[in-house]
This record gives sequence, C-alpha cells and structure tokens, in this order.
Amino acid sequence: MSKGNTTSGDSYDDLHQSYGRCLHNGGFIERFYDIFLESHPEVKAAFAGTDFDRQRRLLRRTLTNSIMYAAGSNIVKREVDRMAEVHSRKGKAPVQPHLYDYWLNSLLAAIREHDPQINSQLESRWREAMGQIIGHFSSQY
Repeated sequence: MSKGNTTSGDSYDDLHQSYGRCLHNGGFIERFYDIFLESHPEVKAAFAGTDFDRQRRLLRRTLTNSIMYAAGSNIVKREVDRMAEVHSRKGKAPVQPHLYDYWLNSLLAAIREHDPQINSQLESRWREAMGQIIGHFSSQY
C-alpha cells in the first residue's frame, strides 16, 4: 500500500509482515482464541454458542483491517465502522470496553508464540496500532 492512501504516514508494513509470519507458522488464530477464552470469565461467556470456524475467518480479516485502519487507510473505514457498531452496546455482539485489554494481551501472547522475529519494539508497534482500533471501538460503545 502506498503512503498516499493513508493519513498517518505510517503503513505499518512491519505489522503486516509479522502477521504474515504468524499465519505462515500455522495455528495462530486458534491459539489466540485458546488464550483469549481463558483470559477472563466474561470473555468465555460472551463466546458461548459461537461458530468458531466463522469467527476465525472474521478475525483474520479483522486483523488485516485493523492494521490498515491504524495506517489511516480509508479503504477499510466503512468495514471498521460496521464492526464497531456490531460490538457497541446496541449491536449484535456487544463488547464492554474493559474486555479489549484482554483481547490485546491475548493477541500479543499469540504473536509472541508464532512470530519468531517478535521483539519489544515490534510488540510496541502492535500495541500502538491495535490501540487505535480499540480506541475507535470503545468510543462507539
């Protein structure tokens, strides 16, 4: 993606590459959900009756969109806004803002297990980028 398509001036190519390594090593999305579901009782309860095949596909797209959103891409704005609405208090799958900390920490734990090139700087970049989507979702709650 060229920087002309973003407003932040940072394309987060390092995160796209890290995410690619996580997916390439296999089992990343499944491991994320294992960690996430055990992270807090409210999380496990929220996913009762979930179709995890569908959920895993959604998360794959969500992570790509989240990185693009952090980069300022207008291409994903409509999809991100729709996801924020789904997770708002009036949406189909409301997520209380305090649970996003568990989501982020679970994501980072799975990344640490699946990206052999992860380091503190790259982890900080993940926090920075995902913090933008979490901030947006929380503000729409």
